[in-house]
Amino acid sequence: MREALERKETELIEKLLTLGSMVSKATLDSVEALGDRDIPRSRAIYEADIEINELRFEIQNEALITIATQQPMATDLRILAAVLDISSDLERMGDYAKGISKVNIRIGENKMVRPLIHIPEMAKIATQMLADSLKALKERDEEAARTIYLRDDEVDNLYEQVYKDMNDATMKEVASLEDANYLIWAAHNLERMADRVTNICEKVLFVMTGEMIELEDAE
Repeated sequence: MREALERKETELIEKLLTLGSMVSKATLDSVEALGDRDIPRSRAIYEADIEINELRFEIQNEALITIATQQPMATDLRILAAVLDISSDLERMGDYAKGISKVNIRIGENKMVRPLIHIPEMAKIATQMLADSLKALKERDEEAARTIYLRDDEVDNLYEQVYKDMNDATMKEVASLEDANYLIWAAHNLERMADRVTNICEKVLFVMTGEMIELEDAE
């Protein structure tokens, strides 16, 4: 019974890593398509979000069945509870990538308000944070979980720069206001993605310590 439970926990964490990889790819692809003005690719990314949703539901269903049938102890319950929460965070991150694809579709054939500089950098940092946080879960790396989220400040600073750039652009050309707002929306999605990585780090610490720690409050 114990070995079967541990195998299932390992399997669920591996599926979380797969889901995280899908989310990271969707994020980076959506930003690349935005920069390339590749609308068909954005439509494909938008439609493929269903695959992220399906894997999330598969993970959650298996976790709930495990809770109901395997009589998990306290530590196991923390792992399974973290799996449930993290899968939801990952699904929401997938929605953010979908939203960036929607931005590209809505801008359509219009000329880009400003060259994309900060948004791709935001995507790079946020996806690396995500990969590192899931690795911390797999390896039970408490030190990593306590530090990964600090890179959220970099993402926040880049978001502020995007906001400033878009405001400057609309001051010079009012006609660009709608498209500038779309790009701010795309940047905001990446800022929210980094915030959700902080949630994952908190769940890793919960698994290891049994305590719910608000990382930003712990600074």
